[in-house]
Formats: sequence, C-alpha cells, structure tokens
Amino acid sequence: MFSSVEGVLVESVEVIDTVVRDETRTTAGRAACPGCGCWSGRIHGSYLRFPRDLPTAGKFVVVSLRVPRFVCEEESCERMTFVEQVPGLTRRFGRRTERLRSTLVSVGLTLAGRAGARMTDAFKVPVGRNTLLRPIASLPDPATAVPRSPMPARVSARYSAVRSPDAWPGDWTSAPP
Repeated sequence: MFSSVEGVLVESVEVIDTVVRDETRTTAGRAACPGCGCWSGRIHGSYLRFPRDLPTAGKFVVVSLRVPRFVCEEESCERMTFVEQVPGLTRRFGRRTERLRSTLVSVGLTLAGRAGARMTDAFKVPVGRNTLLRPIASLPDPATAVPRSPMPARVSARYSAVRSPDAWPGDWTSAPP
C-alpha cells in the first residue's frame, strides 16, 4: 500500500466489509530535530496517528500509523521532544496523507468549489468546497513574464532619451538644435 514511501513498514492489512484497516509503523531509529537539526536516537515514546488516505477498490481506508517521539539531546534546544515526519506520507499537523492531499489539490485546481466537492463525493472522499479551495490559496503564485514595452526597441531608443540642458550647445534657453 505504501511501497513508494521509505521508512514505513506495513504490519497488517485487514479487510472488513467496506473498510480496509492498515496498521503501519515507521522504521527509523534516528531523526533530526526540526528545531536545532541535531540527530537523536533516544525515544521518549510513541503514539498513533490516523491520517485519511485515498479509497482502495472503492473501500474506505483507515491508516493506523505508529510514530516515535524522540528526545532532543541538545540542551540549548527549545524543543524537548519531537516527532519524525514521514516524507511522502505525513506532514506536521496533517490529517491527510500526501496522496490524498495532492489529489484534493488537483481536483481543486481543476474544478474548484462546488463541482470539485461533487467530484470528491464520487470517489468516496467527501469534502466541502472550502476544503478544496484552502490548499489552493496557500500555493505560491506562478511566475509572471517581464512586461515588454509597447514601443519597438529602435523607436524607443530614438524618442525616449531626455536631453539635459548641459548637453545643448550655446545658450540653454534657446531651442535645442
């Protein structure tokens, strides 16, 4: 199920009626503290996360992800403990897997509000229209092209220069040559 994600071990998969229950855990014994960058292998404890995932074969997927909580060994670090984030699977404070999040962003970019919400109902991940629009608002703006002058370069060079009075020969109050 998560074969493309490194550092995750699927312990069991159980299919009951319309639900697929997936129990997984992370395999990393060490992680870097997000506060100071110091590596730690000292485990404080662990807890379960339940991120939502895309349906599989029309069945609702329940993911039980056991993640370790590490103790930061750097005394000057403000964080006492931290949790390893699994790249490609979870985010900090995230309630959805990256697969589901990227699918919802694609639907939101393509169909936007109400039409996108009806589409997510069709593949059994019902979300509201604002849930689809919120991640789009957080995307970076696309790069814009540098605007070009409406005047061609040769005309622009001839007419856009302003001559200072010092550049005029003779009396500067008279008309320029």
